[in-house]
Order: sequence, then C-alpha cells, then structure tokens
Amino acid sequence: MNVRSQVSMVFHLDKCIGCHTCSVACKNIWTDRKGTEYMWWNNVETKPGTGYPTQWEDQDKFNGGWQVQDGKLQLRSMSKAKSVTNLFHHPNMPTLDDYYHPWTYDYQHLFNAPEGTDQPTARPISMVTGEPCEINAGPNWDDDLGGSPVYAESDPNLAGLTIEQRQQLSAVERLVFFYFPRICNHCLNPACVAACPSGALYKRGEDGIVLVDQTRCRAWRACIAACPYKKVYFNWHTGKSEKCILCFPRLETGQAPACFHSCVGRIRYLGVLLYDADRIEAVASSPAEDLVEAHRSIVLDPSDPAVIAAARASGVHDSVIDAAQRSPVYKFVKIWKIALPPHIEFRTLPMLFYVPPMAPVMANRTGAVVDGVSTDLFSDIDDSRVPLQFLANLFGAGHGGPVKYALRKQKAVRWYRRAVTVGDVDMATAERMLREADCSPEEAEAIYRLTSLCTFDDRFVIPPMQREQALEMLEGPEPHKQGAGFGFIAGPKRGV
Repeated sequence: MNVRSQVSMVFHLDKCIGCHTCSVACKNIWTDRKGTEYMWWNNVETKPGTGYPTQWEDQDKFNGGWQVQDGKLQLRSMSKAKSVTNLFHHPNMPTLDDYYHPWTYDYQHLFNAPEGTDQPTARPISMVTGEPCEINAGPNWDDDLGGSPVYAESDPNLAGLTIEQRQQLSAVERLVFFYFPRICNHCLNPACVAACPSGALYKRGEDGIVLVDQTRCRAWRACIAACPYKKVYFNWHTGKSEKCILCFPRLETGQAPACFHSCVGRIRYLGVLLYDADRIEAVASSPAEDLVEAHRSIVLDPSDPAVIAAARASGVHDSVIDAAQRSPVYKFVKIWKIALPPHIEFRTLPMLFYVPPMAPVMANRTGAVVDGVSTDLFSDIDDSRVPLQFLANLFGAGHGGPVKYALRKQKAVRWYRRAVTVGDVDMATAERMLREADCSPEEAEAIYRLTSLCTFDDRFVIPPMQREQALEMLEGPEPHKQGAGFGFIAGPKRGV
C-alpha cells in the first residue's frame, strides 16, 4: 500500500447561482497578463451547452484522456509513433476559435473623437493582433441558454437520449439548465503529465497539485491535446503552457484558493484525501460501468490504523492525516457517496467531485395547487426536467446507478428536513424514504448541516503543507518561485 495525500475538491451544483465571481477572482489574480487574455483557469458553463472551449467533452474531436487498448492503458492523443509526427503540430488540439478571440475596445476613439454629426463608438479590437475584429464568441457565450437550439442541442452529453427527450429539453414548458463550474481537476492519473515530452508537467508528491515547470516547457503543447478537460493553456507571449495551480501559494499559508474563497453560493469544499497510489493503473483500466466505484475505492479511510501506519511509512505527516480525518471531501465522496467525478470515462481519475443537481420535476397546475406528475420519490427523479441519462453521461460514464443513488439520497434528506422543520410531511414516510435511499437520520442531519449551515472552516480543511520538509531542504525558495507553474518572466528561447 503506497499511501499518498491529495488535495481534493467538491462542488455542490445545487448551490451554484452562476454569478461567475469565482471566474473573475481567478482572472484578476492569475491571468490578467499578456498572452493569457483568452485563459480562464476557472470558468462556469451552462448545461446543457457546448462549454469552453466549444465541445471540449467531445473526445472524438479532441482525442484527449486515456483509453484501454488490448488491456493496456494508453493516451488517446499520443503514442510512440505520434510522439514524433505530432511533436510540432497536434491535429486534435483546439484552436483559438474553439476558445474565443479575446478583445478590448478602442476607448480612445470613443472619448477623443472630434466633434461630428455621428455618434462615436468603441469598436472591438483584438487583444492578440491589435486589429479591429468581430465578436463571435466568448468564455461563457452560451450562458443561461439551456434551451438554445444552437448551443444546448450540441451538448455531447445528449448522446443516448431519445428523440423525444431531446425535443422535451427544448420545449418551453420544460426548459431547464444548471451551472457547471470547472477548474483543473488535479487528477491522480493526469494525461497532461504523461503526454509532456519534456517532463515539464509534474504532480507534487506532498499534495498532488499538478503544475508546469516553466523552465522546462518547450511549447510542444502535447499537454493541451492530452487533457480531456482542456484546462491547460498556451501562453502565446511567453511560449509556455500554463494552467490552474490551485492557488498553491495561498494553500501553503493556510488560505483557501481565490475561487473557493470568493464563492458567493458557498458551493465549494476543499480537503485532503489519502489514496493508494499502487492502484492507479488498475483503477483507471476498469470497465466503464465500474469506474465510479473503482475510483471511490482508491480513497482510503484516514481513521483506519493500517492506513495511518502506511501513511506514516510513506512520509505523510500526522497533521495531514488529521486533516484527512476532518475532510469534508471525504464525507461527500466516500461516506455519503453523493459526490461524483466528471467524465470518469476519460480515465484521468479527477480529484474534483460534483454533487449532481436536483433538477425540477415536471408538475401540473390546477388553480392555486401545483401537483407533481408523481407522488413517488424515485419516480420524481426519473421524471425530472433534465433526463437522468444526461447526468449519467456527465457524472457516471453513461451509467445512471451512481447518479441515481446520489439524487435519491439528496431527495430523501429534503423530505426528512421538511418533516422536521415544516411538519407537512409525515415523519414515518420521511424515515422510510431515508431507509430506501440508504441513509440514516443522523447522516441526513450531517448532510443538511454541511450543505446548508456550513461555516468557512467546515468547508475548507486545509492541511499544513510541510513545505520545509518537502522542498526547502532541497533548494532555496527564491529560485523555485519561477519553476512552479506561474511567474515565468524570461523571454522564450528557441531550440532544445
């Protein structure tokens, strides 16, 4: 058992209000420099929708992530043969048009235009070329357009839905959407790290954060093609790849990442998980229908004496083990099993998990009374406006079992709290629903408190990073600053 620690995250989609505060906070701190204009390390998408970059989930188009061939785990974008032919060009890499052409406005023309008969305007100017441009897309171009025949109908997650279900999603009385915030998943089996020919991308051993060594990056961009979530970007000014660094300078001082700290809906949770690194390849090679449970099984119980002993033997500090025992992520993922990884079929084993949203159920209104199409708890989930298959494609590798389990438990908790606080639901019925959802009243109360009454310290259990042991004993901190994925200020150099 090779026990390691991993800083992990949970996003509760039922609480996201789509305010984009997280995106703006990240943008202002990390990607307001030349060459990063189109980068959004944190972005919030509308589902159903095409996302950013456009249709990033379509791996038939982008060939990202891993696949199992002849029983072996292999990169979709790279192989021994492709490593040479694709060295300077990746045919499946997104273009700037797949993201969007960043722009600003000619404000000087607006403010300083000479007096005339016409109204001066601020024309859009490309932030890349400096020339006038047409605005055709943006980082959240399909924001709130869940019923759009242009964007929503092009969502790759609609695969497997019947024609009737697709038509229902666009019907006025069934229009529905939810927000889907995304950052780098800091995966256990990151395709970007495996694909990099120069070894510039690496995963920190002490906390699992995936970073880019800017001094080793040679602009081959294999990482961008390999990442199925398209969360690695190319800085056209410095000639280096960049990505979300999970605000590790903040984590090292006990602060939550900027996007977590600024979250208005309090949807974000952060904690540390212990996992068995020896099982990564076996778990990532599991059949599609077993991937969710296999991924969950790699997470270890931090209170198990055997796990604690193995963690200490691997160099995990006792303070990190203590943080793992208090981690909210462990509760959501391992104990309650209501948080699921996005697109686990990409086999990167993401360490960002999502609590799937409780989509509104179909209902009929008769006078002042609104009746659901069904009074049965589980049928309501099946009859919700977002088809279960859509959520299964997003969070269950196409299999609805884990998603339905998470939704059933959330629904049961709501009924139980309704019985406790309002009293218009029979307690016996609520407790029966809890039993059918594999949930006890004590667990329901714990879920309710962590999702509704959580404090800052409840949501963010940040482990001491022990950097004095992990890095500073090996090299001075000053030279290390520019080699950790951000802050590279020297100009690009050609050649190897």
